[in-house]
Amino acid sequence: MTEIEKLEAGLLYNASQDPDLLDDIRRCEKYCYNYNRTSPADLSSLTAQLVNLLGSTGERVRIIQPFKCDYGYNVHVGEDFFANCNLVILDAARVIFGDHVFVGPNCGFYTASHPLDIPQRNQGLEFAKPIVVGNDVWIGGNVCVMPGVTIGDGCVIGAGSVVTHDIPPHTLAAGNPCRPIRSLK
Repeated sequence: MTEIEKLEAGLLYNASQDPDLLDDIRRCEKYCYNYNRTSPADLSSLTAQLVNLLGSTGERVRIIQPFKCDYGYNVHVGEDFFANCNLVILDAARVIFGDHVFVGPNCGFYTASHPLDIPQRNQGLEFAKPIVVGNDVWIGGNVCVMPGVTIGDGCVIGAGSVVTHDIPPHTLAAGNPCRPIRSLK
């Protein structure tokens, strides 16, 4: 089984042992570097670069620089996606954002993680689980979304939250760890 097959199966894999994954990471680093050095006034170029970098986008997508992701092609954003500055997406697995999603500054979406077992971790092993964010979601500043989390449609995630578990649709949730506070229906 290749490292990519292990990654896609949700198993432990070693990205540094796979030349294709390393090439993909290097390609993405170049895209992010160029994106972050583009004038913020050149909106058409910024949008075109996101369309080329990400797996799929709606027509209206805006990510305020700086922006960092690992592969790019695993990130899928819907229509009217807006993310403020310092967005980090570790997209070893898919990260899917629905339509009308707003992300505050300094947020991270982390599909990648490492084993708790020290010898495995020291071998460079990691695993990845997808993240899904529904439609009409607002994520406050300084939020971390961890591997395998789904945030339902219509949610609001309070600033500073660490989202470690799924959040049901139409829920105001906040905290560390993030917990539902009340329904938004």
